[in-house]
Amino acid sequence: MTVLIAGCGDLGTEVGLRLAARGQRVVGWRRSPERLPTGIEGVRADLTQPLPPVPADTDVVVIATAAGGRTEEAYRSAYVDATGNVLDALERDGVTPRRVLFVSSTAVYGDFGGDWVSEDSPAESTAPTARLVKEAEDVLLARTDHGTVLRLSGIYGPGRTRLIDQVTGGSAVLPQEVQWTNRIHRDDAAAAIVHLVLDVEEPERMYLGSDELPVDLGEVLRFLAAELTLPEPPAGGASGGPVRGGARRVDSSRLRASGFSFTYPTYREGYRAVLAGDGVRHP
Repeated sequence: MTVLIAGCGDLGTEVGLRLAARGQRVVGWRRSPERLPTGIEGVRADLTQPLPPVPADTDVVVIATAAGGRTEEAYRSAYVDATGNVLDALERDGVTPRRVLFVSSTAVYGDFGGDWVSEDSPAESTAPTARLVKEAEDVLLARTDHGTVLRLSGIYGPGRTRLIDQVTGGSAVLPQEVQWTNRIHRDDAAAAIVHLVLDVEEPERMYLGSDELPVDLGEVLRFLAAELTLPEPPAGGASGGPVRGGARRVDSSRLRASGFSFTYPTYREGYRAVLAGDGVRHP
């Protein structure tokens, strides 16, 4: 059986390597397949264009696309159009996977004033880009009975060091008020995808992927400064404005109840691993 990863970028590659380590044949679709590591069979594909043949024995499809910019056009192309194209290719080739997982975002919720959100909370963000991600979810769930959506919060980890760079570069500013943030380490995001497609016999249609501790942005910045033995960032300033995408606390208890355990349950363990240069992949 084959696992097809449609959109095999950084996250998709980590997913593919973990699946390969568990004995799966993995095919990765991306524009630059020559960049994929050994263990993933790369196939050149642009998800917004006519797609290559789907392997006949494809058992699982992971759609892990990403927009090339923050415009509505980029999001519609990368999420709505790409998801429809992948489903069209499955129908064209007569392939019916037992599971199709779409990697989404908790940005679909918008601003909840710092309240908790779960899979049952209304996903009614007014941001045009978030609404397009939600539209792509709807396309998947309407067209297949085997679809699962995983809404991830902010991904950090190897190569995703924005807050660390702000602290080390001196541009970090402590918000004047509490700014709730949610995050997940790249490796935990990949592990959650593998868990849902291989280990959960009858998954729910929707899961939230976020670590166990929503936290104030200021607390994270203070922690990073202390770990780096740098002065605490100054208070106030431009970055004390609204959190991009809205204030909320993400409840990932459904994912944990399915049997998933975080390697990095809070930002502390995760950022310490990043600062230690832990780039080792963990099957």
